[in-house]
Amino acid sequence: MVGVGLVHYTDDDGTVRTMRQAFTSVAAVDPFVRVAAGRPAFHVPDLLALSALLADLDGDARDGNEGDGDTGSVKEIVSHV
Repeated sequence: MVGVGLVHYTDDDGTVRTMRQAFTSVAAVDPFVRVAAGRPAFHVPDLLALSALLADLDGDARDGNEGDGDTGSVKEIVSHV
C-alpha cells in the first residue's frame, strides 16, 4: 500500500504481522478530530432549519417567485455583436 503507514509486530506465535498505522495509537491524531474536540460541526436543529430554508427557496424558484418579482423566465436573448 503506497502512502499508508504500516506497523509491523510479532504475535504470540512469533509470526510477523502488519497493521495499518491508523488503527493503532502510534498514528498522529487527525487535525480535524483535535480541533473538533468531540463537538459536532453542525447541530441537528440548524441543519433542519437550513433544509427547510432550501426547500422553501427551491419551491419559490419553481413557482417563479424568486428575485425581484420577475416571472423567472427568459424573455429575450440579445446578441452583443
